[in-house]
Amino acid sequence: MVSARPDLVLLHGIVMSGAVWREVVPLLEPHHRVHAPTALGHRGGPAVRRRPARLADVVDDAERHLDELGLERPHLAGNSMGGWVALELAARGRAASVCALSPAGLWQGDAAAHSGAVRKLRRLVWLARVSRPVAPPFLRLPPVRRLVLRDVAERGDRLAAADAVRTALDTAGCAIAADLLGSDEALTARAPGCPVTVAWSEHDAILPVERFGPIVRERLPEATFRILPSVGHVPMIDDPNLVAATVLDSTRTG
Repeated sequence: MVSARPDLVLLHGIVMSGAVWREVVPLLEPHHRVHAPTALGHRGGPAVRRRPARLADVVDDAERHLDELGLERPHLAGNSMGGWVALELAARGRAASVCALSPAGLWQGDAAAHSGAVRKLRRLVWLARVSRPVAPPFLRLPPVRRLVLRDVAERGDRLAAADAVRTALDTAGCAIAADLLGSDEALTARAPGCPVTVAWSEHDAILPVERFGPIVRERLPEATFRILPSVGHVPMIDDPNLVAATVLDSTRTG
């Protein structure tokens, strides 16, 4: 029997995994058949076949995954790298709608913005790797979670300790972090061919909305643009209810 609920694919950010959507998925499932895969070269995802890996490889693998699931044009929602992947897939005709949460890749011609984001992400990876042996007991402490996650969340302390440990392990275990962070790629999609919502986190410390909001309006003039209040770069950590509502608003347009 074919489900009456349309398919929705959730795409995570760099060094994360599909588990980052854990609190959002139950809020979406009454409305959609939800898929939250882990990307190529990320902890728990498909192994990378060539090095250095590039974002284009991640997009190709995501498209293969859609083919394996038999999904021609599902709704897509993605955060950071996942938003970038969603927009590239849409340009290939593989999306009914896109909800891009602080999408990466919009830094073409802005070397300072690119290098600033890369520097912070490299610091996250370094910290996750050097602290891996001692992370679990320390991440039981809410102030430590808030401090460690400060670049990606306003309220990292609201994340359960087990989820914080999993996030740290995902970050440390991403096999292609150095490849992607060393890449010179930028967003190539200019005509997604479906309704697009771009929702930027108000307190995004990785990709500040003040810098990227004007670029979105220039590069994707037909997209609906909105700011998500009181959340950081990975808004699923701070406010899963807000993220779910934003995604559902987007899928209704498709």
